[in-house]
Amino acid sequence: MKNYLKLITNIFLTSIGISVLLGSLLSIFGPINQSYKTNKKINLASNPKRPLGKNFLTRKSNLSLFYNNKLEGFERQEELINKWENLIAKSPDLNVSAFFLSLDNKIYAEIESETKLSAASSIKVHILIILLKMLEKEEIFWNEKLILTEDTIGGGSGWMAYQKIGEEFPVFEVASEMIRVSDNTATNLLIKRMGGINIVNKKFKEIGLKNTQLNNYLPDLDGTNLTSTKDLSLAIALVDNGYLLNVSSRDIFREIMQKSKTNTLIPSGILRGLGKESQETDYHLSLKGYLVHNKTGDIGIAYSDTALIHTPHNSRAFASFIVKGPFNDPRSPELIRNLSSEIVPFLVLDQKSSNQN
Repeated sequence: MKNYLKLITNIFLTSIGISVLLGSLLSIFGPINQSYKTNKKINLASNPKRPLGKNFLTRKSNLSLFYNNKLEGFERQEELINKWENLIAKSPDLNVSAFFLSLDNKIYAEIESETKLSAASSIKVHILIILLKMLEKEEIFWNEKLILTEDTIGGGSGWMAYQKIGEEFPVFEVASEMIRVSDNTATNLLIKRMGGINIVNKKFKEIGLKNTQLNNYLPDLDGTNLTSTKDLSLAIALVDNGYLLNVSSRDIFREIMQKSKTNTLIPSGILRGLGKESQETDYHLSLKGYLVHNKTGDIGIAYSDTALIHTPHNSRAFASFIVKGPFNDPRSPELIRNLSSEIVPFLVLDQKSSNQN
């Protein structure tokens, strides 16, 4: 009986040893590890100095490559620029900046796209990007609580300014409300937590934002906070392609951006370009296969909007407009809608061809 039990024990221990050995060999030579090694080699082989072409940019790239390479590999759309110029010429007293980029069609158009103009609330997109980068580095945490203080209260849009001093809000709620209802107090809370205006500006430069400058807390009704339409569109383009943020952060960026409630500028303009006018903009855009994530800005003397546009053909485009003019001049937002409507034929080149036939 003792010999029988000893034999069974030896067989059992031997089986365990063989299982461990086989598991180790599979972890080294198995398909999952081989796939990881292959992907790692591909990433290491990436050349950050290659031109902007089929593969767009490398993971380590920032906006400076766009400026340095002058959109190499993309075709400048003079036809769209001419259409824009004709619209702008009707209101010569308005200061206008416009930028459009289609990654899938490799085309772009611009008018004064590097001119620094009042950012209004569109600068909140850049702040969101910096916040997500800090979250990636664990410099800030999603469930961290931010305390409402007197110096962070901002007038204008939003509801946080009307809460009790000392009340706490988690970072994820603050970031969401900054975009969803363009809450100025939420924006100020984030700026303060990120290190203040100077630190935020430093981080803007680190990711290649050439023309963006934060000078005051929001709402900044004097228009001292500056950006350019090129900065706005290129930043969103690089985020959407996973170059400024990792995949998880990019998905969070999209989720927050799609919560924006104001859709009266670029989204309404695109719907107009598709031949329809309606207050239910997002609904009618979705019926036509379009999804627009945008962030507007309005301080009376300047209107802005920047957007990521998904088309029915699963292509992506990015557009930004800033118009500066007389206080609360209705021509400014209307011009942004009209400029936006002109990009529709260039969102899907097949559609453009069919419209011309």
